[in-house]
Amino acid sequence: MQDMKVRKTNMSELLPDGGTIRKLWIGETDAYRDHLLRLDRESRYRRFSGAVSDEVIARHAATANEVGVVVHGFFVDRVLRGAAELRHNGPLFSHDGEAAFSIEQPWQSHGVGTELLQRTLLSARNRGITSLRMDCLAENQRMQQLARKFEAEFSFDFGSVTGEVDPPQSTPLSLIREAVADSYGVAGAIFEAQSRLLRPA
Repeated sequence: MQDMKVRKTNMSELLPDGGTIRKLWIGETDAYRDHLLRLDRESRYRRFSGAVSDEVIARHAATANEVGVVVHGFFVDRVLRGAAELRHNGPLFSHDGEAAFSIEQPWQSHGVGTELLQRTLLSARNRGITSLRMDCLAENQRMQQLARKFEAEFSFDFGSVTGEVDPPQSTPLSLIREAVADSYGVAGAIFEAQSRLLRPA
């Protein structure tokens, strides 16, 4: 496992040094697929609440650009290493949503999940989602601890855990916060690309 320093982000959370968080762009579903396929067996099992094949993962990742889906990615050296997926449950304008998180093992327990959840809650709030569900297996203590940071309430049923987080209503300020975060993400990606071009071979 590589040594990871931490730094402050614009959303006041700690991330491994060099890591950035931004929304996935159109055309980055392959990067999302590759990230999910890189998950170790345990992390893949937790992410999908069971064993799934590579083919199922590829089909799932291909839906990341669909209407009603927002995916925030955690990038290190332009490689997607973590993701938070937000989806509407039911019709596009329903008030119910579902969130799921995946972080590759070397970057777990470094504040990435907290930052991803914070971004996801802001996006849910600005899209009119008032009830956000996060399903996980009963043994997935890391996910439960993450949800409890945001005062989620849990229900237990047949060995699984469902966390409910109620984001507040959107406001002009919350919309501005998301727009600013998006602009930082774009600027950071452009700066990183330019820096790579200027580096000596």
